[in-house]
Amino acid sequence: MSLQFEIVPVTPFQQNCSIVWCDETKEAVVVDPGGDIHLLKDKVNELGLKVVKLVLTHGHLDHVGGTTELAKELGVPVWGPHKEDAFWLQGLARQSEMFGFPLTEAFDPDRWLEEGDEIPVGNQTLQVLHTPGHTPGHVIVHNSDAKVAFVGDVLFSGGIGRTDFPKGDYQTLIDSIKGKLWPLGNDVTFVPGHGPISTFGRERASNPFVADEMPLY
Repeated sequence: MSLQFEIVPVTPFQQNCSIVWCDETKEAVVVDPGGDIHLLKDKVNELGLKVVKLVLTHGHLDHVGGTTELAKELGVPVWGPHKEDAFWLQGLARQSEMFGFPLTEAFDPDRWLEEGDEIPVGNQTLQVLHTPGHTPGHVIVHNSDAKVAFVGDVLFSGGIGRTDFPKGDYQTLIDSIKGKLWPLGNDVTFVPGHGPISTFGRERASNPFVADEMPLY
């Protein structure tokens, strides 16, 4: 048995929504359902999965915009992010106006996530780490057996998350990456909130923002 995932880019920001499932039980979670929920439902049906909950890494609109509608249609709870992102979720109407998105009403999840929490996915488990910096309540989830992490907007292939939003902080973000992500292992594949997947090892070697040792040219 193992953990599987499929990425479905959604919204005009092409946010990487991940459908993550246990291939033994076919139970699944949807990480960051930012919008285009018809695409998500179609993919879930195509894969023959049963979604048991929605998981949010942080409160930005392109990651959470489809949450309320999808949770209602599937009859499942919403977990995450960390409670420090409550102000982002309460400001979703303003975010919608700012980005020209359809109106998304404020909501609270059924459960806030904390460092050390575990999210069951069939016979598999996702571990939760609190990784502030991009937003104060950002979390990432990872599975050590499959060596995969879903990191939202903390880290990208060749880049890092923005820190110019309210309550963002550059040094806090760098500390989250180096202190929380790197110890998970160089061989861990990560799915960022946008763009291609990569590995922590590759980013440690080549990412200009967080590489351990940049080569001299």
